[in-house]
This record gives sequence, C-alpha cells and structure tokens, in this order.
Amino acid sequence: MKVGIIVFPGTNCDRDTKWAFEKIGAKADFIWHTEHNINKYDLIVLPGGFSYGDYLRSGAIAIFSPVMQNVSEFAKKGGYVLGICNGFQILLESHLLPGAMTRNENLHFISKFHHLKVINNENKFLQNLNVGDIINIPIAHAEGNYKVSNETLKEMYDNGQVILKYCDENGNELNPNGSVDSIAGICNKQKNVFGLMPHPERAMDSILGGVDGIKMLEGFLK
Repeated sequence: MKVGIIVFPGTNCDRDTKWAFEKIGAKADFIWHTEHNINKYDLIVLPGGFSYGDYLRSGAIAIFSPVMQNVSEFAKKGGYVLGICNGFQILLESHLLPGAMTRNENLHFISKFHHLKVINNENKFLQNLNVGDIINIPIAHAEGNYKVSNETLKEMYDNGQVILKYCDENGNELNPNGSVDSIAGICNKQKNVFGLMPHPERAMDSILGGVDGIKMLEGFLK
C-alpha cells in the first residue's frame, strides 16, 4: 500500500505518521502542500500539527493550499483519506466531513492518553476492531470540541458515520473536550474519508505507552 502524507507549514506529526505506516508494512511518502500529483497513492493522510500556525481557526488556512483541491477530487473519486487531529480539522474546514471544531470546553490544551469506544466498524479504517471495543489512544489538542447540527447528527448515526466516542476504561462516556455526544471520530457517507482527533500513530509500540493504534491503521492494508 502506498500512503501519501500531506505536509503543510506547521505540520509536526508527519514523521510520526510515516514511521507508523512503515511499521505496518506500507510505503509512505511526504507530499508538500504545493504539489498536485497524489493519484498514485492508495491513502492520503492529513497528519496532526498546527498548519499555518492555526491562525484564524485550526485548518482554516490550509484548505487554500494547492494540494487540497486534489485531495477533494481524490476523495470524490472514492480515494481513501484520513485526517488526524489537525488533519481532521482541515477536512471539516474543507467540507469533506460534516461539522466544525471549536475550542475545548475547558479552554485548555489537552495532552494525554484517553479511552475510545468503537461505535461502527463497517468501514475500512476500523474493520480490524469490533463494535464496543475499548482502545487507549493519545489525544493532544486545544480545538477538539466537535459540533454539528441535530439534524445532521441524526443522519450521521443513520448512515454509520459516527465511528468513535470518548469513554472511560469501562466504556462509559467520558468527554474530555465537550464534543457533542462525546464524538472522537467520524467518516463521510461513502466511508472513504475519515477524521479523528486522537493520534493512533502515537500508539504503535509498547515503549510509547500502547499499541492500540496498530489495528486501526492496519485496517487500510486490507
């Protein structure tokens, strides 16, 4: 599998993401934000960081980078796209995923491991996990408070687009940032564009604190 990792000015999780995908056997390349040729890849990843310094809003400026038009076209043709943390925020700003992000409810930057519950696994990303599985993945964000209208939220549940929720170790909802319904990750209706605030690329080795990110990323290999 060939993975293209988009790098914007201010991106800082690109090397972590490349290492994570190479660890599971994929070939991964960096794609500078001014490039256009992305069609040779099986998966495009928008990694975490602070694209353009998070000025205006997180991800608000990155959507005007030349590569994003190609990412949009790639997704509309059925190509797989994964946005992690800042990458998720960029996908929301690009309207490739529904909803928007605001500041964490407590207005603080949060950086810690947090448990997640798998809500829907009928998609490529989470197919190696079972519905109800509890995993432990790092989060690190200041604007992870996911918001969406009630009408759109209902459609998302009807379409299986809500894929991950924040919880405690027993699976009870535990919301770190104020996100509606404790949502941590979603996908589009076609289930080829995925976004989540937690960082699976940081949970790939026991020495890093856990390996729960492996099954998540390995879903794209099948």
